[in-house]
Amino acid sequence: MLRIGLDVGSTTLKSVVLNEDGEILYQQYERHYSQITSKVIEMLSGIHQLFPDQDSVRLCISGSAGMGLAQDLNIPFAQEVYATREAVNRLLPGTDVVIELGGEDAKILFLSGVMDVCMNGSCAGGTGAFIDQMATLLNISQDEMNALAANHKKIYSIASRCGVFAKSDIQPLLNQGATKEDVSASIFAAVANQTIAGLAHGRQIKGNIVYLGGPLTFFSQLRKTFDHSLCLEGVCPDHSLYFVAYGAALLSQDQEFDLVDLIEKLSHYTASDQYASCEALFTSEEEYKEFCANHPKCDQQITTSSTEPIKLSIGIDAGSTTLKAVAINMDREVVFSRYMSNAGNPVPLVKSFLEQMYEAFPYAQIVSSATTGYGEEIIKNAFHADFGIVETIAHYTAAKEYDPEVDFIIDIGGQDIKCFQIRNQAIDNIFLNEACSSGCGSFLQTFAGALGYSIDEFARRGLFADRPGFLLVL
Repeated sequence: MLRIGLDVGSTTLKSVVLNEDGEILYQQYERHYSQITSKVIEMLSGIHQLFPDQDSVRLCISGSAGMGLAQDLNIPFAQEVYATREAVNRLLPGTDVVIELGGEDAKILFLSGVMDVCMNGSCAGGTGAFIDQMATLLNISQDEMNALAANHKKIYSIASRCGVFAKSDIQPLLNQGATKEDVSASIFAAVANQTIAGLAHGRQIKGNIVYLGGPLTFFSQLRKTFDHSLCLEGVCPDHSLYFVAYGAALLSQDQEFDLVDLIEKLSHYTASDQYASCEALFTSEEEYKEFCANHPKCDQQITTSSTEPIKLSIGIDAGSTTLKAVAINMDREVVFSRYMSNAGNPVPLVKSFLEQMYEAFPYAQIVSSATTGYGEEIIKNAFHADFGIVETIAHYTAAKEYDPEVDFIIDIGGQDIKCFQIRNQAIDNIFLNEACSSGCGSFLQTFAGALGYSIDEFARRGLFADRPGFLLVL
């Protein structure tokens, strides 16, 4: 009788089919993009087509996103640490330490001596999702990142506790001419340092080391970085992506399932709705339209082009993930503006903005200019701007133009959140996020991508969700 193990991870789904002797007959690995039920149906249907004579199977589910599915369908569930240990003991006896990196989790499993498991907590920094974000920032594929890292000459210090805050380290390096080879290798070094220093808690990693999980399977340079940091040579075994699924298959109990009936049951399955939820933001599109009508945007832009002579002042905000630029006339009215993703290099974008502005206003005279944001200094020096302004002062100065009595300002940026309290025409108090960027723009962009939505579609679905989940954002 076939034994099937399913590893339902945070970003991927893995399946393994074993015969009675524990030999692997079939294995599959796919991203599920949060469409877990449909992917499970697809995988089990594929298994049934490959083994049409095997109607009855033994099945076990594991993985960080698999418990709810297992409980609702009364399918045996194996905690992934136990599944990993079962697989390692069967396939690689004598292993002392397992280092596993997943899509959003990282763990070190000590098997020799006093057994111990160390896992990351609520932050996915230093995991596969972190590497995904960094590759996107560098505008390269993950395979290209691995190839580039092989030719590095220098390692830079990069924070890896938070994927978005790491961009604050990487973007200045790129702006200052650091090569993508060096930055790619530095990202892998940050991941290794985060895992070793953050999870081992001082316990020495020695002996026979096994590397598991997607990042350590796909990135040979990441494995070399771990080897270099640990001063040893670990092993990335065959089927390293499937150890949890393999262990789950081994742990499948005597309970038998009719594969066709199970697929049919899954086709009518909806995840349990027993979750903490919030009130809907809007109960209908009419209510949303009414809200929009009651909260109109302040839009000052009155001119888009002119062939007449005009004096303009330029303001440029080079933020962590985007670049914003405006031109105002002598009446302090916005006449030209642009909003762009900075792609790690804001200088060409400012050049493009100025070229477009001069196309729209060929006889414009720039009488003053100022920069602000993360890229304040580089833009000021590159384009000889007149002033560099602290971001909070720039916020308050603009807010006063719209509402002279403003007393509180909230700004959610790509990787930071700021709240200013205004008292007696001065900034009295400032509240900032610190070591985590959850809830910021890049956080939302990442989740939209994980669900397979554009940010516009993500926002639309969120606005009209009937039961928004209550999520803890740290």
